[in-house]
Formats: sequence, C-alpha cells, structure tokens
Amino acid sequence: MERGLDNVNFLDTREYTIDFVDDSGRRVKMEGPASRVISLYSAHTENLFALELDDQIIGVGTSESYPVEFLDKAVFDYKSDPEKVIAADPDLVLIRPFIERKQPDFVDALRQSGITVASFYPESQEDFDRYIMNLGLVTGREKMAERKLKAFHNDLDALRELTKDISPKINVFFEASDIELKTVTVDSVAARSIEIAGGINVATDAEPMTKGTTIAVYGAERILEKADQIDAYVTQRGVMGSGGNLHTISIRPGFNTIKAVKEGKVLEINQKLISSPTFRQLKGVYELARFFYPEIIDDISSFNIDAPLNRVDAAELFVRYDRRPAFAPTASYYDKEYDGHTYGMFEDVPSSHEKFDFIETSLNAGFMEGFKRREDSIDIEYFDVDGTVTRDEFAKTLFLFYDLVPMKDHVEIADLDKSSNKKIVQSLIDHNILHLESGQFNPERTVTGKEVVEALEKIND
Repeated sequence: MERGLDNVNFLDTREYTIDFVDDSGRRVKMEGPASRVISLYSAHTENLFALELDDQIIGVGTSESYPVEFLDKAVFDYKSDPEKVIAADPDLVLIRPFIERKQPDFVDALRQSGITVASFYPESQEDFDRYIMNLGLVTGREKMAERKLKAFHNDLDALRELTKDISPKINVFFEASDIELKTVTVDSVAARSIEIAGGINVATDAEPMTKGTTIAVYGAERILEKADQIDAYVTQRGVMGSGGNLHTISIRPGFNTIKAVKEGKVLEINQKLISSPTFRQLKGVYELARFFYPEIIDDISSFNIDAPLNRVDAAELFVRYDRRPAFAPTASYYDKEYDGHTYGMFEDVPSSHEKFDFIETSLNAGFMEGFKRREDSIDIEYFDVDGTVTRDEFAKTLFLFYDLVPMKDHVEIADLDKSSNKKIVQSLIDHNILHLESGQFNPERTVTGKEVVEALEKIND
C-alpha cells in the first residue's frame, strides 16, 4: 500500500485482483477478498453484518451497538497497543479517515506488520452506494452488496411515495449537536432522511464547517428567527457531539417561543439511525415519518378485526397507539445487567425480523413481556412469535395507559383468583374499561384485535 508514489515497491510485479485508492488517499492492493476482518468503526460493523459476513468478522471496535451479534466478537481499540490487533492475525482491518488522522502510529504499525488496512467513509448521501460496494469488493460480497442496495433504495422509494402527497408538509429543524447548536447540510444523510420522510428542512442555508463535512454551525439566533416556522424539532442523541434533549432544549433562552417546543413536538432520535452511513437509515426515515405524520403512519384501524391478536401484532399495535419512538440502544447499554430482557436476545426474533423494532420497543416500554426456558443450565429468552394475547396479559398492558384511582366499591368477579394481575383486573372492571362475561373475567381467553382497539379508543373518550 502507498500514498501516491511514496514508498512504492517497483520490484513488486505481482498482479492483484483488488487494487483501489481508499478514502484516506491510500492505495490498497489485495490478492483476494478478505476472510478475517477486524472492523474498527461501528458503521462498518453494521454493514458487514448486513452483507452476511458474520463468519468473516473476527473483531470489532469499542462503540458497537448493533446488531446484537457483535457481542460474540473480540473487541479491539485503536487507541490502545496495536499488538493486540496484530496478534489476532487479520487479513484486513477496516478503519475510517478519522482514525487515520488521530492515530497514525497505530495504523502505521498495522501496515508495517503486513496487515492490509482500508479506510472508508462516505462524506455525503451520494457516496453511500460507492461505500457499500467497496465493502463488498474487499470481502468478496459485491453481488450481495448490489442486492442489499437495490432493496434499500426500493424501500426508501416506497417511503417517499407514502409521504409525497401529504399536504401541508411540516417544517423541521434538525439539531446535530448542542455545542454551538450545529445542524446538517442539505447533502447529509439526516437532511435527505427528513426529505424522504416528508419533512421540509428549514436550515437549507446551512454551510459546512469545513470541507468534507456535513455538519454546520447554525446558532441560537438563526434558529429563533425561524421560531414560528418550526413545526417539528429533531435532535439526535448519541455518544459523540449529540444534540440536547427535550428538557435542555426547552429551557434555553428564547426556545420556549419555538412552535415545536411549545407544542411538545420534539423528537430525540438515536444518532445511529439518522446520521450513521448504514442500512438502518431506512429505520431512521421511518421513525421520522411516524413522528411527522402519526395520524397517517401510525393508524391502527387495520388491527380492528374480529380475529385473535397475535403477540407480534400486539407489540406493533401498542407501539403505534402510543406513538412511541423505536428503541435503539447505545454502546453503553450492554455494560449493564438486565434481569428481565436484554435487547436482541430473543431466540425467535433475530435482528432481521420484520417487526423486530416493534417487539423490542414494546418490551422496553413495558407493554409486553418475554419468556424464558432452561436448557443445559442456561436461560433461553424467547418472545413466542406464534402465540396470542390473553385477556390477563392485555389487562396489564391496558392499565399502563390509564391513571386510575382505586374505587371503594368493587364489582364481583367470579374467577378473579385465576388472574395473575388481580388488582389491575379489578380496577379495569370497576372503571368499566373491560367487561365481564357472565360474571367472569376469563383471564386465559385470547383477545381479538377489535377488542384491543376498542379498549384503547376508550382512553381518548
């Protein structure tokens, strides 16, 4: 590898099947696709898993959060001694230009040991396809990369189609960082996501801080000039230079005059969903559309059918009804121990599951619970995706949406002792939210979608 003609080995006459210049300006030459890869940037890791390279990934960085399969990989830190990476014997280490600039000695040590290092980072939305194809190139997954990109763009187009005719569209300000109140430029992943989701970016005049970045200093004064125009305020939350939260934004001088802040229309969204160059941008766009137009995107009328309610559908129904943003963990999430459920650990709900986000969000919100079984002295978590929701389970969830005061006089429930949520069931019956059937609650009977929708709609009556 060489930069320009520096350190070119003119005696090296071998032919390389892979030969290109990476995003740090270094020439990368490989005799074939890598089979032992260490990824030191979380976006690379996500995308490698998306390209179904689980077996080839032997190590990851320190800021990973998705997919949960990364937990099975060795962890490496580019701020530490390079000998740990060298000892792992990778044939490719993936970095980004930031690492090349901040830790040049670490990167040089890898190269001097004979390890191929490739630096990738898409500077704008337009660079995303090239970036994914480069990952496919160095890992032998070019065909897979093409298929994934095609599906990705088809799904984005479908979302764009869903929101294009909505009128009037809402005006959006996006806060990238609360330091100097930064936003993003129009060619950024976040700005394009807002546009696809049917929002209008009010900061189209934002200029990049430096060449090659999509971050722009905007400042409070310019934001407040648009106070009456901002229908929705989106702030990204994460580990690096993130925006403020609902509270800190609301107490800034003058920010209580911003329309979105006054109306509580502030969305805190995980940085990985909105600004990271991964296939999860699709999830970020969808979350924006849900926030911008909840009456359209989160309409629950399709669940109002007289048929047993599946547990997966129930998770989606509860999250949509509550208009709750999808839960996405940060890297620090995995440093804690959880007695109930840890994100991504259901054996029957892989990260590729169509309703993965609804299921995990419903668990995080307490709307639903999972199950455990013991196998070979190990607790196995599962959601029971083929199961249905009982009256007893639904009562517990429904109770979360109410602020009920216990009543002095109680309705007699013949089979109350069969319920595992006796006080909850009694309160819901007393308040005429749920009804008895011939004097009995029938806690084990499966509820229908129609029953659930009708009970939820009573909340707003």
